[in-house]
Amino acid sequence: MPLIDTVLDLLGRASRALGFETADAFPPGHAYARTRWNKAYFDIPSDCKPEAIEQRMCEAIANTPALFGAIENPTPRMQRTLLGIIEARLRRGQGAPGDLAQLLVAAYRSPHTIEAVPGLRQAIRATSGYEPHVQANAILAFLADAPAAFGVIEARN
Repeated sequence: MPLIDTVLDLLGRASRALGFETADAFPPGHAYARTRWNKAYFDIPSDCKPEAIEQRMCEAIANTPALFGAIENPTPRMQRTLLGIIEARLRRGQGAPGDLAQLLVAAYRSPHTIEAVPGLRQAIRATSGYEPHVQANAILAFLADAPAAFGVIEARN
């Protein structure tokens, strides 16, 4: 039934192009094409441009930081969003955000995750034998000492 397969393929392409489906990755060929997410947590139409996709993802992380765990190979901008939340929690004195640091550690298990803070991957490797809560505290200490860990200002047009 090659005709039915062809028709279904064309319907699928049209559905994606018109935004009837929910995206779960950046378009093929994009700089962050390896970034994937659970589309049950992020309602992003498939016709969104990559910049809009990343913006929506960052807004979702800012509103619900635990969603960071539903992203495979997060972009540096998504990581900076999480780092900003960690910084805000530390400034408000709400205790060490070890749960968020553990999400960051989990993201760096993939070799395809791009490093947002220089040396972070090495710090995670160096503490890989520790208990999860101890490793999270060690990573928080690393981030506190890192010169470019927080306060990253993005250029916007």
